[in-house]
This record gives sequence, C-alpha cells and structure tokens, in this order.
Amino acid sequence: MNILLIGSGGRECAFAWKLSQSEKCEKLFIAPGNAGTANYGKNININPNDFEAVKALALKEQIDLLVVGPEEPLVLGIHDFFAADEALAHIPVIGPKKEGAILEGSKDFSKQFMERHHIPTAKSRSFSNENLQEGLAYLAQHSLPIVLKADGLAAGKGVLIIDNHREAQDELRLMLDGKFGKAGSTVVVEEFLTGIELSVFVLTDGKNYVVLPEAKDYKRIGQGDTGLNTGGMGSVSPVPFANAEFLNKIEERIIKPTVNGLASEGIDYTGFIFFGLINVGDEPYVIEYNARMGDPETESVILRIENDLVELFMACANKELGDYQINISQKNAATVMIVAGGYPGDYEKGKVITGLDNIRDSIAFHAGTIAEGGTIKTNGGRVLAISSLKDSQFEALQCATADAARIYFDGKYFREDIGFDLI
Repeated sequence: MNILLIGSGGRECAFAWKLSQSEKCEKLFIAPGNAGTANYGKNININPNDFEAVKALALKEQIDLLVVGPEEPLVLGIHDFFAADEALAHIPVIGPKKEGAILEGSKDFSKQFMERHHIPTAKSRSFSNENLQEGLAYLAQHSLPIVLKADGLAAGKGVLIIDNHREAQDELRLMLDGKFGKAGSTVVVEEFLTGIELSVFVLTDGKNYVVLPEAKDYKRIGQGDTGLNTGGMGSVSPVPFANAEFLNKIEERIIKPTVNGLASEGIDYTGFIFFGLINVGDEPYVIEYNARMGDPETESVILRIENDLVELFMACANKELGDYQINISQKNAATVMIVAGGYPGDYEKGKVITGLDNIRDSIAFHAGTIAEGGTIKTNGGRVLAISSLKDSQFEALQCATADAARIYFDGKYFREDIGFDLI
C-alpha cells in the first residue's frame, strides 16, 4: 500500500516509525514531515491545509490510505474533501469528518454533547458578546479559581485559570474582543476540578472501538511541574494510578457513551478520540476531547502497541474493529521532550543538533527539526521526543533522560523529573 501521513511533529514521526515497519506499507509519504520522518518515508513539502495540493499528491503517488495527524486539517474538513471528490473518494481516511472533529473544534459543542449523553465533566456555561453582561455577572459569583476556555482552536493557548473575579471578568472581555482571534468568539466558563490528569485514547470505526494504552503527559516547563504551560514536556505509559477498576469506569461512563452518542446523533466518526481526563477522588471526569492522538503521549503510546499499525488502520477504515484484537505490551514507556531555549516563549530556530548518534536505549522521535546541507537543525519549540520502552517505569525514565542528555544544541533544555512523581 502507498500511505500518505499528514503532519510534521513528534506524533507524526512516531506514526511514521510504526507504519514503516508494516509489510503492507510499500511506500510512505509524509506531508510535510521533518528531519526524522525522512528516515521512514519520503517527505513532501506541502501545506496540509491546502487540500488541492494534498489531492494532487494523492493522485500522483496513487495513495491507498490517508492518515491525518494534527487537528487543524480535520476541523477544516480534509476527510469531507476526500469523500466528496470522485477521484479521491475510494481512499480511506483515518481521521473524522468535520462534523466529528467539532468535538475538538468547539469546546461549547463538546460540553453540550457531554451534557446530552450524561458524560461526567466539570459544570460550565458559555458566553459570547451577545450575553456579555450575563457572563460578567456569572463570573462575579463564581467559585475560585475560574477556568476560561476559548471555544475554538487556539494552538493550545486558549485556556486560562484565574484566581480573581475582577481579572476573570477582564479576561472574558479580552477573549471576546479577539485575544485568541475567532477561537474566542465564544468562551466557556468552567468550574475548576482538583485531581490528577491522564489521557485515554480509542480508535473507532463509528460503531466499534479499540482502547489504546493510556498515558500521562507533563505540561509545565519547569521541574516539579512549575512555570508556564507548554505543548507537553514528556509523557509516560502506563499510568500507575489508572488500575483496572478505574479504567473500567472510564470505559463504561465515558468511552461507550461518547461512541454511542456520536452514532445516535448521526455522526459517522472514523479515527481517534482523545479523552483528556482528570481523576477526582477516584472518579473520572472529561476535561476535553481531541479528534486525534496527543503529543507527546503518542510517542510513549506507540511503543506499547504490538499490532501492525497498517492492519489496525484498515480494520478501522473497513469498519471491522469489532473483530479486532489489540495487543498491548506490558512494558513501560517514557518520553522526555527536548525543547529550544526560551520555549514556550520566544525561541530561536536553526540551531545545529549534534549527538543523535550517541543515543543508546531510546528512539529520537523528531518534532521540530529540519535537514539543511547535511546537518539537522532545530525548527520549532519542541525539538526531539526521546522515548524508551523498558521493563520498569524507572528504567524507561532513566534511559530516556540519560539519552536526552547525550544530545546537544545551543539553548537545549529538558526536564529531568518527567514521570518520577508516579514512582
């Protein structure tokens, strides 16, 4: 099969690594990819949101399967584009259509969806400029801290946690006035839940599903979970506190009602559902849905999936997941993210990376890298996801952290404490 993988981050590098191992994968193309994905297939430098360019590539290379990594092409309707085009309609797409991707594309929709299907989540209300005064009054009597979320996609920056009523009111005005662009034209005000977070993933064909390994990621830039939020500084899988009883609660109260709810609303959903969850007193609540796999969770999760990924995707595309058996390694995976100096604020690109050949016990999934003139350089805030699979969580973390230290570029930074809070 000829496979086209859309995206350029660490998640896509992990997918490319796994897809390339399948005997069913004859040719793998990654658009646009990065310096790491080039090790597993051919990078094609096109914009994933330019659907006409994607179409031209798919036809030229006789693509048999399209795998969409990031959320934006899904929310913009790349699956719908393929399904509506006579020349492309025969190509299966792993990733939901626009009406399914709205689970991630609109937080207001997802909160209403959870309410309709009795899925446990934080209490919330949504406000726009049309009912701004009502929103300000609501905030004035809201318990602290207050969570404000931009309704649409805001590149991971649209969530604020505020400890002051006046500040929350000011931020609501700013968000509705365009602080996050169109993403903030509606703002969801949510109660703050106290607990420990984890991520659970399923692949569904719209009726059946398989549950993939759970993971926990680390968002804060600093040691001990301090400092600014980032796109993710590392991850571990499995999650020790997510025992069989807790995972069963997640499946019965959250996964099944979500998959069945989509079907009951006539949404034909093919692809991943990411459940961002929080454990509150041993009870699971949904913080958010994503319409794709997480990053850097994918880099840990993919190491534990023992199945042929092409076979898994084709079972999904053919709506045969009900007969499919997912095989999960009992080993432990850990990912340590190396980031550029200054991230998540302003950072420089173009720094030469050395030491990749020194890695001993891990895989370097590239996230923000580019190959230029025979050298590999930084090309993003999150640069490399150093991932290891070992018998124990301690060993996996130790190996990933040690290998992260063997790589160098100017301004390099990584957290040395990823996952150690769970040991």
